[in-house]
Amino acid sequence: MATKQVYTDSFFESLNKLTGIPMRKIKDYAKENNPFNILEHPMVVEPNDRQLEKIGKLKEFLASYNVLKMTQENERIKFTSPQDAGKYFTSILGGMKDKERILVAFLDNSNSIIETKIISEGGINMSIVYPRDILKMAIANDCSNILMAHNHPGGSTNPSKEDIDLTQRIVNIFKPLDINVIDHIIIGGYSFSSMAENGILPSKSMDLANYQPITLPEIKEASYAYKRPEDVLSIEEEMEL
Repeated sequence: MATKQVYTDSFFESLNKLTGIPMRKIKDYAKENNPFNILEHPMVVEPNDRQLEKIGKLKEFLASYNVLKMTQENERIKFTSPQDAGKYFTSILGGMKDKERILVAFLDNSNSIIETKIISEGGINMSIVYPRDILKMAIANDCSNILMAHNHPGGSTNPSKEDIDLTQRIVNIFKPLDINVIDHIIIGGYSFSSMAENGILPSKSMDLANYQPITLPEIKEASYAYKRPEDVLSIEEEMEL
């Protein structure tokens, strides 16, 4: 009895191009068998020498790909806590006092890093963030979560009102897309603080997505709006004032 066909013509065409096995022969075999058997046991379709050589090269490529994929997955950095994120970003931004740099780590659904990118590199007086660029990177990486970080050249790890406003703008963009902003790490010298750990990370979309560039001015130490976690109002509480 024939098995239910679940493979598309596009799949058969790809297998034909990669192996050289005629489409008719592949489809006939697939009526009652798993077509992947052609790669594992090529003699089931009686290939000629040229087709057998192409199948061998394809198998070698797939084997190498699987080994590389396993190695990469084992080496990928995974965040399980704000401390993990803080240590990771401190290793990149720690001690930088020449200019402010803003980074975003694009994460999969297990919070493993797919890619980390510098999204803004300003001077001592100002940085500019382009939300559209972050969105493009997130889509390109097909990420599930993102984690932000930036350094304060002045050395403070206290998030400024501008830092929280920036985070809220990013949440407004990504929350409707089911991409979560899971933390924003502030690096000062070789120390760090976590907005999530301190309970000040915006978690809800509070406005329509705004893709206009965001300018972050230099914030003097005395102007940091939030000094202690217990003194910090949530975004929702602020809006009620």
